[in-house]
Amino acid sequence: MLIWGHKTAAMFDVWSFEHFANGICMAAVAAMIIRKISKKIEIQPTSQKIIGFTLVLAASLFWECAEHYIEAGIFTGMLGERITHWFQGVEHWSNRLIGDTLTVMLGWYVYNKKKNLAVPAKIFSVLWMLIHIFVFPDSMYLQRLLLRIL
Repeated sequence: MLIWGHKTAAMFDVWSFEHFANGICMAAVAAMIIRKISKKIEIQPTSQKIIGFTLVLAASLFWECAEHYIEAGIFTGMLGERITHWFQGVEHWSNRLIGDTLTVMLGWYVYNKKKNLAVPAKIFSVLWMLIHIFVFPDSMYLQRLLLRIL
């Protein structure tokens, strides 16, 4: 197992940056949900953090579970092979369970320290997805370019 490299062999890859930004975005959404709920019932600040942490962790793990089936070609719907090809293989277990989850939760932590990073993170995440879906031929194209350069 590598620390940095292609997602099929490494714990961290170029998508770790997007996972970090996504963690900030998910933390902002979780905070908004908690604020709405806390208007109806009182929730202690410590409990709010625990609930936010749990919501972000659950959303992250849910995505990782769904992504596994998509990468394996089991849960792709009508586009089938095209989506499986775009994903470029099944992530290494350390990438899925440790790297991606850790970077998302690091995003949650950063959001709780610097809430003003939510908007830049949302902009970065949307641009990242648009470029990777509509410009690059597959999800690992940028990773392959970086590995060639470095």
